Amino acid sequence: MNTIRQVPSRVKSRRSETNLGAEREHFDKQQLSSISKAINSTETPVKEKHARRIILGTHREKGAYTFWSYAIGLPLSSSTILSWKFCHVLHKVLRDGHPNSLQDCMRYYSNIAETGVLWGNLRDRHGYGQLVALYTKLLCSKLEFHTKHPDIPPNLEATDEVLERTAGTDINNVFQLTVEVFDYMDVELRLAESVLRQLNTSIAISTLTAGQCKLAPLIQVIQDCSHLYHYSVKLLFKLHACLPADTLQGHRERFHDQFHSLKTFFNKARDMQYFKRLIQIPRLPDSPPNFLRASALAEHVKPMVVIPDDEEPEEQEEDEPEPLIDVSEVDIFDQAFGPPNNGFDDRDLQIENLKKEIELLRAELEKIKAEAQRYITQLKSQINSLEAELEEQRVQKQRALVENEQLRMELEATRSRNAEHESIQSTFVEAEKRAQATELRYNKLKEKHAELVANHAELLRKSADTVKMLSATQQTQEEVARTKQQLAFEVERVKQESDMKTGEQMNTSMTSLQAEKERLMRCVSEKEAELSALRQAAQVKESSLVQERERSSKELGELQGKLKEKVSREELLQKKLLEEQFALLQGTVAEAEMIIQDAVAKLDDPLHIRCTSSPDYLVSRAEATLGSIDKVQEGHAHYLKNMGDAGALLRALAQFSHLTADTIINGSATAHMAPTDHADRLTESCRGCASQSLRFLEELKSKASLKRADPASIRLMDLRPKGMDVGKDELGDMVDKEMAATSAAIEEAVRRIDEMMNQARRDTEGVKLEVNERILNSCTDLMKVRWKFSNNDQLYSFRNIGAATVKEFYARNSRWTEGLISAAKAVGWGATQMVDSADKVVLHTGKYEELIVCSHEIAASTAQLVAASKVKADRGSKKLSSLQQASRHVNEMAANVVASTKTGQEQIEDKDTMDFSGMSLIKLKKEEMESQVKVLELETMLENERLRLGELLLLKFS
Repeated sequence: MNTIRQVPSRVKSRRSETNLGAEREHFDKQQLSSISKAINSTETPVKEKHARRIILGTHREKGAYTFWSYAIGLPLSSSTILSWKFCHVLHKVLRDGHPNSLQDCMRYYSNIAETGVLWGNLRDRHGYGQLVALYTKLLCSKLEFHTKHPDIPPNLEATDEVLERTAGTDINNVFQLTVEVFDYMDVELRLAESVLRQLNTSIAISTLTAGQCKLAPLIQVIQDCSHLYHYSVKLLFKLHACLPADTLQGHRERFHDQFHSLKTFFNKARDMQYFKRLIQIPRLPDSPPNFLRASALAEHVKPMVVIPDDEEPEEQEEDEPEPLIDVSEVDIFDQAFGPPNNGFDDRDLQIENLKKEIELLRAELEKIKAEAQRYITQLKSQINSLEAELEEQRVQKQRALVENEQLRMELEATRSRNAEHESIQSTFVEAEKRAQATELRYNKLKEKHAELVANHAELLRKSADTVKMLSATQQTQEEVARTKQQLAFEVERVKQESDMKTGEQMNTSMTSLQAEKERLMRCVSEKEAELSALRQAAQVKESSLVQERERSSKELGELQGKLKEKVSREELLQKKLLEEQFALLQGTVAEAEMIIQDAVAKLDDPLHIRCTSSPDYLVSRAEATLGSIDKVQEGHAHYLKNMGDAGALLRALAQFSHLTADTIINGSATAHMAPTDHADRLTESCRGCASQSLRFLEELKSKASLKRADPASIRLMDLRPKGMDVGKDELGDMVDKEMAATSAAIEEAVRRIDEMMNQARRDTEGVKLEVNERILNSCTDLMKVRWKFSNNDQLYSFRNIGAATVKEFYARNSRWTEGLISAAKAVGWGATQMVDSADKVVLHTGKYEELIVCSHEIAASTAQLVAASKVKADRGSKKLSSLQQASRHVNEMAANVVASTKTGQEQIEDKDTMDFSGMSLIKLKKEEMESQVKVLELETMLENERLRLGELLLLKFS
C-alpha cells in the first residue's frame, strides 16, 4: 500500500510542473492574441479587455518585451488606422503598464518617430495620417519627459511632494521644468484639437465606430491634461514667489492660451455621447488663476478625472481560455486506484503536500526571477546610460556638422560675393573700354560729318558761281539783242540817209555797214557758242550738284541714325554704369554694416571682457575715424555730382567702417579699465556711434534717401572716452580705491570660506568631510596672503623724476597706473571666482578642475601685479622685497590648493571604484573596448579644448 500511495505523488509532482509551463505558455498565447486583436486595420475602437490583458502581461513579465516582440513586426507603414491603434495601445501601456515599460519603449524611440514622419508627409482618405504624426510626437515627448524626470510616473499621478522634489530649490530648474510641462501640454492639446476638428460633435458621429476609433485615445489625453494643468498651476505659483512678474509675462500668456484651449476641449468632450459612459470630465474654473496674488493658490482645486467601474461586457470568443486543471484527469486517477475507503482518501494529504512544495518552488522561482530581474535592471541601466552617452555624442556630432555646414555656407557666400564683386569690376572695366571705343568712333563720325558739311558748303559755293555765270550769260544775250536792235535801227537810218545822198556815198556806207554787220555777226556767233558751252557746263554742274546733294543727304541720314544709335547705346551704358556703381555701393554698404555690427557684438561678448586698451590709443583711433568721415563726406558729394563714379565713396566707406569698428572695440576695451560710471558712459557712446553709423549706411541703401544722407551727423557722437575727463589728480585716488576693493574682496573671500567650512562640517562626514576641510583650508591660506601698498613713497622712486607727491607720480605715469589698476582688478576677480568654485565643489555641483584653474589664475594675476609694481619701484626699497616675498608665498599657497584639490579628487574617485569581479571575460572585453573608445573620444575633446584655449589666449593678448 505504501508503494501504491507514492506513485500518485510523483505523478502529480510532474503534472504540477507541466501545468505551470502550460499555464505560462497559455498566458503568452493569450497576450499575443490580445495584441493582434487590439492592433488591426479595422476602423473600430480598441476593446478594453484586449488592452487590459496587454497591460496585465507587462505586470506579469515586469516589462513590455512580449508587446514589442510582436509590435516591431507590425506593417505600420501600410495602414494609417493600424498605426493609430498602435499609438493608442502604446499610450495605454505607458500609462498603466509596468514601470519598466518606459525603458523598454525608449529603445524603440526612433521607430515611433519615423512612423510619425512617414504619415506626416502623406495623405489618406480616412484622415488618420496627420493624426498619427501628432500622436507619435505626443508619445515621443512623453518618453523624453519621463525619462528625464523618472520620479514622475508616465500616468502623471505624482503627489505635490514628488513635484516639489523634482523641481528642486534652484529657480533655473523650476523655470526649465515649467517650460517642459508647457511643451508636454501643447502636444496633448494639438492632438485633441485635430481629432475634434475632423469629427462633427453631433451624437450620431460619436456613436459610430469610425468616430469612436478616433475619439477613444482622447480618454488618455484627458487624463494626462488634468494632471499637467495642475502641475502648471503649482509651478507658476512657485516661480512668481521667486521671480518678478515682468519676467514671467510670457509664461502667464502661454498658460492663459493653454487654459482656454483645455477648457474648450473639456466642454466639447463632455457634450459628446461617447465619453459620458466612459469618463467623468472635470470642469475648469471660469477664469485662470491670478498668479500675481499668492493667496489665489489656496483657491485652486486639482481637477479630478473619474473612470466609472462599468466595463464593456465580456464576449465569448473563439479563443476562450481553457481551464488550467483538467478534471478528466481526476476520473482517470480514480479509475486507476479505486474509490476512497470509507469516505476517506489520503490523496488529500498528498495534494496538500504537493501544494506546499509548489509554494516553496514558487517562492524559490520568485527569488530567482527577482535576482534575474535585478541583473536585467542593472544591465538596462548600463545600456541606457551608454545609449544616452551615445545619443549625446551623436547630438554633439550633429551640432558640429551643422556648424561646419554653416561655416561652409558662409565661406561659399563670401566667395560668391567676392566673385560677384570681381565680375562687376570686370564688367565695369569692359564698359569703360566699350565707352572709350564708342567715343573714338563718335569722334571719327564727327570728323566725317564735318568733312561732309565742308564739301556741301563748297558745292553750294560752286553752285552760286554757276548761277552767277548763267546770269552773266543772260546779260550777254540781252546785250546781243540790244545790239541787233541798234544795228537794225542804224540800217534803217542808213537807208533813209541813202535816199538823200549820191549813190557813191551810199555804196561806201553800205560797204562799211556790211563789214560792221559781218563783224557783229561773228561776235554774235562767238557769244552764242560761248553761251552754249556755258549752258552745257552749267547743266553738268547742276547734275553733279544734284547727285552730290543726294549723296550728302543719304550720308547725313546714315550719320544721324548712327549718331542716334550711339546716343541710345551711350544712355544704356550710362544707365548700366550707374546701376553697377550703385550695386557696388550697396555691396560695400552691406559689408560695412557687417563690420560695424560685429564690433557692436563685441561689446556684449564675455570673451572680450579681458581685453584692455589705453585712452591715448582710443583717442588716436577716434581721430582717425573722424578723418575718415571727412573722406566719406567728400566721396558722397562727388558721387552725387557724378553717380557714374563711386570709387572715392567706396574707398572712403571701407576705411570708415574698419576705423569705426576699431574705435568701438578699443572703446569697449578702454571701458574695462575705467570706473563703472565712466565705463557705462563710454560704452553707451560707442553704441551711439555705431547706431549713427548704421543709420547713415541705411540711408545709402535707397536712392530716395541717398541725397539726404549726411555723414556729418556722426560727428555729433562723442568718440573720445570719458575716462579722459578724469583729472590726473584723481588717478592716485583710483589706485587707492582699487587696492582697497581688492583687499575687501579677499577679506570677503576668507569670510565666505569660513562659512563654507562650518557648513561642510555640519552636512558631511567621513572622506568627503576630510576632502572638503583640506581644500577649504588651502583656499583660506591662499586668501590670507594679502598685500597692501601703504607707503607708496617708500616703494616708488617718484621724487627721482621730479614728482612731489604720490598723486603727481601717478599722473606722470598714467599708462603704468592704468595697468596697475587692471592688475588689481584681476586679483580681486580671481579671489571671488575661487570662492564660487570652492562652494560648487563642496556642494558637489562643480568641477575640481575649475578650482585648479582659479588657483592658477590667482597666481598669474598676482605675478602681473608684482611685475607692474616692480617697474616703478625703488630697487633699495624694503617694501619691494616684502612684496616679492608675498608673491612667492601666493605661488606656494596656490600650489597647495592645486595639490589638495587633486588629492581630494583622487580620494573621491577611489571611493567610487567599480567592481568587475563578477563579470565574464566577454563582458570584460566589451567594457575594455568601450573604455578605449571613451578614452579616444576624451582625448579628441581634450585636443579641441586645447585649441580653443589657445585661441582665447591669442584673443586675450591681441
